[in-house]
Amino acid sequence: MSEVKAHSTELTSQYIAQVTGDLERNTKEQERIGQEIEALQEQLRALQQDHTVLVNMQQALSTASPADEAITAAAPSVPHQTSAEPKQSKPKKAAATTAKKTAAKKPAAKTSSVKASETAAKPTLVEVIRGHLEQQSEPRSAAEITTALTQAHPDRSAKTTVVRTTLEGLVAKGHAHRAKQGSSVFYTAAAVSEPAPAEQQQEAAAG
Repeated sequence: MSEVKAHSTELTSQYIAQVTGDLERNTKEQERIGQEIEALQEQLRALQQDHTVLVNMQQALSTASPADEAITAAAPSVPHQTSAEPKQSKPKKAAATTAKKTAAKKPAAKTSSVKASETAAKPTLVEVIRGHLEQQSEPRSAAEITTALTQAHPDRSAKTTVVRTTLEGLVAKGHAHRAKQGSSVFYTAAAVSEPAPAEQQQEAAAG
């Protein structure tokens, strides 16, 4: 009986050792897979963020052309020349009516020209963002740039998505650089290029 009991105890010890080893391997495998899942989730978040930026750029580019066409179509508001010509049947009355219409339209034309000059003097959002980047010594995210622009230009209602789309456009044109740190994206201004040889020759000729 003692031999059977000793044999049973030995088998039990072997099973315990085997189960303990399997349990340790199972735990380590769970930790490894968990770390891989976290890394994949981080990559997925980065891809989703890039997807959002690309969609915003696509929408901005697709809506830019129709808007330009609409502005071009609405620009020519000059009255028809035929209205300025007096009708043969009633020359005096037609001339008086035309003079009144012309006098009434002059203030509106002046106002539109003033608005156009003000709009031309105001820098575009692209110029503002590019100038802000050139003044920064460290990379900035789209959210940080939006906050800074809102404080510096309270008359502009810039949104983070619009600023990010503009930044991506500057990157595409080589005016800015894009760097990713983890799941965040930061932007810096591109280095200012040296003067072209033609400009140097002009300066030498002028000197």
